[in-house]
Amino acid sequence: MKTIKSFIVTFIVALVLGSCTSDGDDTPKMDENPMAEFNLLASIAANGHSLELYSEGNNGFTTGYNEIFVRIKNNADESYFANPQITWLPVMHMSSMNHSCPKSDLAVTEEHNTVAKGYIIFQMPGNADEFWDITFTYTVEGQEYSLTETIDVAAPSDGKQKVTSFMGSDDIRYVLAMVEPTDPQVAINDIRAMLFKMENMMSFPIVENYSVTLDPRMPSMGNHSSPNNVDLTYDSNAKSYNGKLSLTMTGYWKLNLKLLNDTGVVLKGEDVTVENEASSLYFELEF
Repeated sequence: MKTIKSFIVTFIVALVLGSCTSDGDDTPKMDENPMAEFNLLASIAANGHSLELYSEGNNGFTTGYNEIFVRIKNNADESYFANPQITWLPVMHMSSMNHSCPKSDLAVTEEHNTVAKGYIIFQMPGNADEFWDITFTYTVEGQEYSLTETIDVAAPSDGKQKVTSFMGSDDIRYVLAMVEPTDPQVAINDIRAMLFKMENMMSFPIVENYSVTLDPRMPSMGNHSSPNNVDLTYDSNAKSYNGKLSLTMTGYWKLNLKLLNDTGVVLKGEDVTVENEASSLYFELEF
């Protein structure tokens, strides 16, 4: 009798355990491709690896702000390296000089430890005689590798200015790039921009605690503006300049800007008046 009871108890336990292990939350799952919905910009084969570069959009490398995702594949078994250490250096090769551009570090994302993310801000497109390349230095499995790849950087397909490089009244060269909105609406939109200064030809650190005034206008509609705009101020957490952009109708907008330093001195740009229809510092949108 005791043996029968033990058998029954063992059978019930086995049923319970079988039920638990068949639950969907605990069964092994196929590893999904985290970049399946992204656009593959380039796949660079070297050193027995493939560096894969992705973006969310389908525009390729363009002047202005580019958010880029990087994975490193082991070509021997088609697996991806976890937590790779990667640095990059974009360089524009001009006929008379070489220079870099603003960029972030590449950091592994919290969601997927095989994916590193960063941004590059290209100030100018390439052409038949001048071109951009990116040098990647990376460490996987304790060994360091390096490769350089030429890339095509084009002007935005809509032809609108999203980045500008200029000399300020303080004799410092700055790069100002619009990050958002990427999908403007007839509404009050979040506007976000990033500001850098050229320390030398290869170094472009972020500029903090300046401000950017905003005056959007529609040149084809009597150069009218819009209500409820908010100037851009520095957000230390986002490391960008954030404000509010009011767009009251579809069409072409010129976002007239002025850059002020941390003491309120205007470094670039002018007020829009009856006599002066546009600032020399601006972004453009059309939707």
